[in-house]
Amino acid sequence: MASVQQRDDFSGDIASALLGHYDRHARDLPWRSPPGTPPPDPYRVWMSEIMLQQTTVAAVFSYFEKFTERWPDFAALASADDADVMAAWAGLGYYSRARNLIKCARVVVAEYGGELPETSVELAKLPGIGAYTAAAIAAIAFGERVPVVDANVERVTARLFAIETPLPAAKPEIRAAVDAITPAERPGDFAQAMMDLGASLCSVRNPQCLICPLQMHCTAQTAGLTETLPRKAAKKAKPDRTGTAFWIEREGHVWLIRRSDRGMLGGMRSLPDDGWNARTDGDSQPPFAANWNAVPGEVAHVFTHFRLTLRLAATAAPIDESSLPPGEWWPLKSLDSAGLPTLFSKAAKLAIRARQKI
Repeated sequence: MASVQQRDDFSGDIASALLGHYDRHARDLPWRSPPGTPPPDPYRVWMSEIMLQQTTVAAVFSYFEKFTERWPDFAALASADDADVMAAWAGLGYYSRARNLIKCARVVVAEYGGELPETSVELAKLPGIGAYTAAAIAAIAFGERVPVVDANVERVTARLFAIETPLPAAKPEIRAAVDAITPAERPGDFAQAMMDLGASLCSVRNPQCLICPLQMHCTAQTAGLTETLPRKAAKKAKPDRTGTAFWIEREGHVWLIRRSDRGMLGGMRSLPDDGWNARTDGDSQPPFAANWNAVPGEVAHVFTHFRLTLRLAATAAPIDESSLPPGEWWPLKSLDSAGLPTLFSKAAKLAIRARQKI
């Protein structure tokens, strides 16, 4: 592994080589400014970084455009109805991000006059902004010289300095290495250049070392270790859970509930279910006594910490509405506008297909 002194010696050359490559090959993304130009609107940087947490760039494009057109600044988002924001987020996943998005916008308006604080230390105090996101916003939007380390940057850095300690134990060592090579000038461009390199040439498999701008500085490439780094500790197997959702239909409407703000898919509209969660299976008990019919098929969905197999039971029989869980009748013709999370959108499609076969 390269020494700290070696890292210091080569840091200027590394930054220069990488920024030169970025100036020619930077990705054109709607939340970025072109290389070497004034930084982008901090609101757009913040929005993109929240959306990009554990989500691909391709998946974020349409959501980013939709959100920034509908809510173009912190004041607009802070005054938005929670349900509208959650519905607009539907399908992007990791719904705690949407809840924190609203909370953060309201804190920024109430306590910071509608403008983000400019340092990573202050940014990290805001809802939904962890150490990485704070560093990314501070570097890209405000030019703070701070190490920005996401999964792509971890991979580039582990290879650049042949860091063989497995992740996540290697994170402090990787962060120190990124800090050593981050320049005082253009730190935001440097951070984005590292991300772009990891998303393109320094890919997980089949990295294109021969055309990499950092080839001559890369210890792993010289040692023939590129495709074995970064090393990762063995993952624990995800547990399998089962649950049941309940389709309650009346006169072209389906009964939807709003989930508790805490817990899985918090704050989202959904079908009633039997209480499944990451730790336990559902109890299969419907929300009230009725003539329930099993809907053929099932929905498979993978969450961060477990896999869920969701079955569906349906009733269209006359019911005592006082027995319904809190919720609302939603027109089937406009179910797409309810903002159901992907799991329950799949379940609704299963129920509708079953209806059409009867």
